[in-house]
Amino acid sequence: MTPQPRAAIDIGSNSLLLLVRSPSGDTLHDEATVVGLGRGLGDRGLFRPDRMDAAVEVLARYAQAALAHGVPAADVRAVATSAARRALNADTFFQRVLERTGLRIEVISGPEEARLTWLGALDGVPLPLGSVAVVDLGGGSTEVVVGEGERLAFRTSMEIGAVRLTEAFFGEGFDRYDPRDLGRLREAVQDACAVLTPDHHARSVVGVAGTATSLSAMNLGLTAWDRDAVHGSRLRRADLRRWTDRLLASSAAERREWAAVEPARADYLLAGAVVLETVLTSLRRESMLVSDGGVRHGLLAE
Repeated sequence: MTPQPRAAIDIGSNSLLLLVRSPSGDTLHDEATVVGLGRGLGDRGLFRPDRMDAAVEVLARYAQAALAHGVPAADVRAVATSAARRALNADTFFQRVLERTGLRIEVISGPEEARLTWLGALDGVPLPLGSVAVVDLGGGSTEVVVGEGERLAFRTSMEIGAVRLTEAFFGEGFDRYDPRDLGRLREAVQDACAVLTPDHHARSVVGVAGTATSLSAMNLGLTAWDRDAVHGSRLRRADLRRWTDRLLASSAAERREWAAVEPARADYLLAGAVVLETVLTSLRRESMLVSDGGVRHGLLAE
C-alpha cells in the first residue's frame, strides 16, 4: 500500500493546532488558531456556547484543509487536553464536532499529553548531550517531561495554565494588572512547581506551545511570525523577569502591540512568563530553548 499523508489536531484550552505531513515527513500544512475554548471554564465548568461555536468553525476548516492534502476526517488524529478534561459538557461539544466535521476527538490524560509533547518538542531543535526537560505551557495546564534519548525519567502535569491562572487571579476584560494579584499568582505557581525536585534536573530545558513562542517572538522584536527565528531561539530567566515587569505595568493596548505575532494571547503572557521563570528556577537552569513542536508533532511521530 502506498504511504499516505497524515494529519493531527491538538485541541488545547486556548489554541487549536493542525499539522499535516507527507509520507516522507515534510510539513504540508501547519496552523494554529487562538480560540479560547477553555475561557471562563474554571476548575469544573462548562464550555461557553460562543467558544464552542468558534471552535467548531475552526475544526471544520481544519478538516477541509486535511482533506485537501488527502487525509479524510476519519483518518485525522484529533486529541483534546486540559480544558476537555475539566469541562462537564465536553461530550456535547465532541458530538457537535463529529456531526459537523467527521472528526472524532479523543481526550488524553495529563501524563499522555506530556509524553506526546516530549516526542514532538525535540523535532529539529539542536541539543547538547544529556538529559532534557520539555516544558509545555498551555492554557489550562503545564506538562514537564524529563528524559534522555528515548528514556523518559519523569513526567508530570500541573494545573497551572496561562489562561486558567489569568482568569483565577486577574479576571477577564481588565486593562491593567494589580501587583497584589501577581504576588498571589506567583505563590500559587511556586506551590505547584514544588513537584519539580532536584532529582528532576536536566542539562537542557525546551519550552513549547504558544506562550513560549509568543514571548520569544516579543523578545526578538518580531511583528510577524517567523518560525525559523523562533524555533531554536533562547529565553533566559532574566528575559522572562523583564517581560513580567513590563507586562505588569502595561495597558491592554500596549500588550496587544507587543504581542503583535499573536495579540489574542496578550493578556495571558504575564502569567505564562511567571510559570516559565518558576519552572527554570525549580530546575536550576538559567535559560530554555524554544520549540515550535508539540503534541501534534508527537502524534505524527508515533
